[in-house]
Amino acid sequence: MRYDLVIFDNDGVLVDSEPLSNRLLAGYLTELGHPTTYEDSLRDYMGAAIHRVHDLVLERTGQRLPEDFDATFHARVFAGFREELEPVEGVVDVLKRLAAAGVPYCVASSGSHERIRVGHRKTGLDAWFPEDVVFSAEDVGKGKPAPDLFLHAAERRGVAPGRCVVVEDSRLGVQAAVAAGMDVYGFTAMTAEDRLAGARGFFSRMDELPGILGL
Repeated sequence: MRYDLVIFDNDGVLVDSEPLSNRLLAGYLTELGHPTTYEDSLRDYMGAAIHRVHDLVLERTGQRLPEDFDATFHARVFAGFREELEPVEGVVDVLKRLAAAGVPYCVASSGSHERIRVGHRKTGLDAWFPEDVVFSAEDVGKGKPAPDLFLHAAERRGVAPGRCVVVEDSRLGVQAAVAAGMDVYGFTAMTAEDRLAGARGFFSRMDELPGILGL
């Protein structure tokens, strides 16, 4: 099927940020007295907006995270991004193929606009994603698995949900895309297929994606 809009998740799909950010998150939560392993962080928070961290800690412990938690965590992540972040291997070639074929695309991320932009500037992806094709959970007030962000992106780009395809690597992201009535393909470089239930199909390397999209 040829789609009218390709919606990319950001972390783990466009930029290789999930290992770094989840390592930092697990370490920070552990510092604060909430023991968390890297694997715990991937399982519970990968693909989620920051409010999910607050919600799950409160639900599990009855304790609230410090008021400066978000600012401190983001400062650590951004510092890490500026030092070592790289684009996901092969993703620039995918963007070139989409542009050459005239297929519109955008990014819809649970991360903040600042997080997206810091990562894109470091990796050079800012050349491919001007402001009008960058959407964040900040825009709708809800992160994935709620469908609001994907629906917002489709509306802003003037495309019906059924004509959109989402590229995701997280369980929460796949759930959000399905809830939005969009096809979704699961990127399995870091996440096993059984964690991405509901996806229309799966791929483990970016050079497989153009064929999936009919390019």
